[in-house]
Amino acid sequence: MTSSTLFGLCGALLIGLGLYGFIVNPQPLRKILAFNLMGSGIFLLFGVVARRGAAQNMLVDPVPHALVITGIVVAFSATALAVALLLRLYDSSKEASLSDETLPPATPKTETE
Repeated sequence: MTSSTLFGLCGALLIGLGLYGFIVNPQPLRKILAFNLMGSGIFLLFGVVARRGAAQNMLVDPVPHALVITGIVVAFSATALAVALLLRLYDSSKEASLSDETLPPATPKTETE
């Protein structure tokens, strides 16, 4: 097993764990963390793709490196925005949850409306 294969498998594992956490966890902060875990796996896969291209005596492709650097910046800013929105949700409702259990029950419409 080469190092590229090992890193590729680790990247796939991170993506799988992140996807599982994103689907299963109802808490918004855990969803943000799971989304970041998926992004880290994708960055690792891009690194493996860039490494495999360089190992085969091909010209070094700068596109995967540029994508990883750009992705890290975008992921950081998206995480900061998501955490800011989560804090705003907590300030307005004193609860950081996306469930509808805290909403008052809907009143049935009467025939006069």
